Amino acid sequence: MATKNSDYKADAIQTLEGLDAVRKRPGMYIGGTGSEGLIHLVWELIDNGVDEAAGGFANRIEVIFHRDRSIEVTDNGRGIPVGIHAKRKVSALEVVLTELHAGGKFGGGAYGASGGLHGVGASVVNALAAKLVAEVDRDGHTWRLSFNERVAGSFDGNRFTAGHDLEKVKRIAKTKTGTRIRFWPDWDIFDPDASIDYDVVRSRVERSTYLVPGLRIVLTDKRTGSKREEEFLSRGGLKDLVESESSGESVTRVILLSGIETFEEKVPVDGKMSTVERECTVDVALRWSDNFETTVSSFVNTVPTPDGGTHLNGFERALTRAINDKLLPGTKKLAKLAKQDKDRAVKDDVHEGLTAAIKVTFPEPQFRGQTKRELGTPAIQSIVYEVVKSGLTDWFDGEGPKSHVNALRDKMATAVLSRIASRQMLENKRKAASLGSSGMPAKLADCRKHGIDSELLIVEGDSAAGPAIAGRDSATMAILPLRGKVVNAAKATTRQVLDNAEAQALFTAVGAGSGDAFDLDSARYGRIVILCDADVDGSHIRCLLLTLIHRYMRPMLAAGRVYAAQPPLFTAKVSGETYRAFTDEDKARLTAELTKGNRKAENIRWQRFKGLGEMNVDELAAAALDPETRILRRLTMDDGIQAERATTMFEVLMGSNVEKRRDYLVSNSTLFDREALDV
Repeated sequence: MATKNSDYKADAIQTLEGLDAVRKRPGMYIGGTGSEGLIHLVWELIDNGVDEAAGGFANRIEVIFHRDRSIEVTDNGRGIPVGIHAKRKVSALEVVLTELHAGGKFGGGAYGASGGLHGVGASVVNALAAKLVAEVDRDGHTWRLSFNERVAGSFDGNRFTAGHDLEKVKRIAKTKTGTRIRFWPDWDIFDPDASIDYDVVRSRVERSTYLVPGLRIVLTDKRTGSKREEEFLSRGGLKDLVESESSGESVTRVILLSGIETFEEKVPVDGKMSTVERECTVDVALRWSDNFETTVSSFVNTVPTPDGGTHLNGFERALTRAINDKLLPGTKKLAKLAKQDKDRAVKDDVHEGLTAAIKVTFPEPQFRGQTKRELGTPAIQSIVYEVVKSGLTDWFDGEGPKSHVNALRDKMATAVLSRIASRQMLENKRKAASLGSSGMPAKLADCRKHGIDSELLIVEGDSAAGPAIAGRDSATMAILPLRGKVVNAAKATTRQVLDNAEAQALFTAVGAGSGDAFDLDSARYGRIVILCDADVDGSHIRCLLLTLIHRYMRPMLAAGRVYAAQPPLFTAKVSGETYRAFTDEDKARLTAELTKGNRKAENIRWQRFKGLGEMNVDELAAAALDPETRILRRLTMDDGIQAERATTMFEVLMGSNVEKRRDYLVSNSTLFDREALDV
């Protein structure tokens, strides 16, 4: 624990200048310092070239992995500007490579829609490189600027000289433009075993050519043991991507959907939040095959979004809605299910055998995180939804070949039927596994006689079930152990309650139904006795059971036929007589009474039970099974209501929702005695 004299003063507040922030927290910018982070540096440079190509300024990118573990990326775009930056008084090239959030993708002037909108790509590469050399073909010359440990300058062989002036390497044709960046990763930052997988890069650059038809990307690996060179080019765009990733026999041809919509969003303009109008272009290609595999790729501008986002959400919703609204109604195969209102497809049905690619193009997308794996711009979801839904509806209504539409309808209907049949089969297997030959739950140790004088004891786990079964009166006492989580009936739906194995076992054993259909006269037992450990977990389970009974077996509770056994926490034998204490206070009181004579307290050996499973047969029988010695507490409707409240509090204080627990503690902090806190 920190002392009161900790040196936390004004000068303890640090700021990270320039590229120091990237080196201090690389995971924030590239996702980590392993292979994934290292390869992200390559993405940043490739994406810059793809952005140039998407804008119509480039048609060729080269990526080279050198033997010395350096990486070089070249494009024939416009070339990063080399003139002096008005504010920084150094070349624009140096600004781009040394300052975070510096680039030509913010105001919309240099790029209409790009992938690298954060403006940290090239500078992050420099921040995490031991050495970087940038060459720009522009204005009739090749210009070079080098960096050694993030310091700008130039190399003469191995000798480095710091400075801000660009080298004029050679004269070139004024029409020739482009950018080459070669960097050597800083292995003080990256893990020693971090590496760049050629196949991962190969997959990414191949997909990039689908995003920008006509873009040629050459990938060269010069590393020892893996020398190879490949060239990638696509003319058909997303259509080519879907065709390359489809497998099996086609059910439909490749369906192309596209549309342009506008939306408004608030962005800072000259320091004030202003509403601007954006234009979003949606391009979708999809095809269904006769297999069960699903491949859906999504992109924003020129960047793959493997974690999806709002554009993918809109696509999935539209797909399911269009098929349910236009394709499946009236299908003969689903006629029987339609009467039960079970004829609608779900996401898994629709995605069966689907290969699709979704690309949205618009200025300044909002990504969730610098690594740009997921789109967060809210308005895009509804735009994609409308474009895809209307486009598919038109295709179903006549734009698509009738044979393809009918084949897809048959495939979707078969998927729905298969899902329903599979679910029914699993349900039957689950029911069969949970029921013995008598039709009762297999884990139920039933009694021989049923009726008002019999009782069902619900015990906590198999450890307590063994002694309970051995010590019971098998004529009138049935034992049902809980082996799983009891559903919280206070917040679960009826379907969730009926699907819960423990709830189903209880309803089946009692045999009187559940909910509004519960018939008290049909109950197989006269009493239900809840037997749980005398600890917090036991209390929680008791509350869950009582909540379940209150909600779904209420007549049993109203008739006073539900009890809770009161097992002791401590037992002691003194002069042949057994004494039981249910609390620490009981134990202290009994100890005081037993030591009024000459008996010493240390001679009284109290045994504490952590749970019912620790009791032997005789102890458990005396504490909870023998009507002559056990203590039962009759539970009432008020107990049921209190149990529901307690169950809710257990969820708040012990559940997985940290935010809900925090809010409760903060709002009720005045109720706590601060002096009693052990901190």
